[in-house]
Amino acid sequence: MNAAPTQWSPAAHVDSAAGARAHAEAVVRARWESDGRTPHPQDMIDLSLVVSELVTNAIRHGAGLAGFETRTTEEGVRILVHDHSDVVPEAATGSGTLPPADRISGYGWPLVIRLARDIDIRRRAGGGKTISVLVPLREAPAS
Repeated sequence: MNAAPTQWSPAAHVDSAAGARAHAEAVVRARWESDGRTPHPQDMIDLSLVVSELVTNAIRHGAGLAGFETRTTEEGVRILVHDHSDVVPEAATGSGTLPPADRISGYGWPLVIRLARDIDIRRRAGGGKTISVLVPLREAPAS
């Protein structure tokens, strides 16, 4: 995007992956439309997948979702997911390699690693942690 970063947009009532996806998509579309542009559809799918995985992991493994924020940047959209657990997942620093085909779980972090950039995990002063990622966005091709 050519525009300067927007302010953080905390999602006050997000308590599910679906709510977080809707919030993130609305923030991106509002910002891009204000510039007369359209985000690439594949990048919006990537955004939805990353948001779903991070929020679902916060709910399932992070002792619950403590907050969700988005901010558009020149490169894409920055996502912050806050949870209540101090535990940093082992796979968070992994290579993005998918688990063996016979496993039914463990695909979330590799997916996030493959689709997002600038992944950062920090413990919060009051307990819990914040996972921050940048999902790159491109402009949709002209029709």
